[in-house]
Amino acid sequence: RGNPMRIALYQCPPLPLNIGGNLQRLEQQAHDAAAQGADLLVCPEMFLTGYNIGAEAARALAQPNDGFAAGDIAAIAKAHGIAILYGYPELSADEQVYNSIQLIDSHGQTLCNYRKTHLYGELDKAMFRPGEDRFPIIELNGWRLGFLICYDVEFPENTRRLALAGAELILVPTANMAPYDFVADITIRARAYENQCFVAYANYCGSEGDIHYCGLSSLCAPDGSRLALAAQDESLIIGNLDRQLMEQSRSINTYFNDRRPGFYAGLSED
Repeated sequence: RGNPMRIALYQCPPLPLNIGGNLQRLEQQAHDAAAQGADLLVCPEMFLTGYNIGAEAARALAQPNDGFAAGDIAAIAKAHGIAILYGYPELSADEQVYNSIQLIDSHGQTLCNYRKTHLYGELDKAMFRPGEDRFPIIELNGWRLGFLICYDVEFPENTRRLALAGAELILVPTANMAPYDFVADITIRARAYENQCFVAYANYCGSEGDIHYCGLSSLCAPDGSRLALAAQDESLIIGNLDRQLMEQSRSINTYFNDRRPGFYAGLSED
């Protein structure tokens, strides 16, 4: 289990309502990330279609998790030998639309599909149904991965439950906008530190309708450092997961040994 893992985060302006254009961009980024030795490429929330697109478009563009886009992305992953995590509007078997992310490995196999559980504001609530209580932990390249989407990470309970379930890396595609830069800047580092795991946060930049995205995508380490950090512009940032760094940090920051869960039982009450 000693293998390092190299992670690429693609920060970009949304390309709304253009699945073909986004698949094209993804192909290019997968090529570039793989050329730099990345094992995994993480894209923003709703990358396939754009995020601020309204309920009608979200439904019209929604796809089943094994739809044509998943097939195209599996082919891209396989061609470049890189795992890909991307956001998209998911059409479920019972015709509901979810804000979902899917992880496809470097052999083109789907490893995980996760639906956003905590919907943000009218924007999300108009477009999506909230995901059910399903927080999978998936193994990739010898690392245990958990998944959240944007607003999900702003609830400390979500990252904590993943860390307690053994997540060593939490992947968070996001569409975080001004004035919530604090989340990208501070909260993500705090989540990595308080849970002694890596957190990858892939955000948009630029604008979409009246939304201005704040960029600041990052790969944060258990010691609170940022192994990769984007500014406000389109960029592909890359950082390495280092198991030794994690173990060293965990030996100093012993939160999981020192917790007193009996005191917190009431936190799950309404």
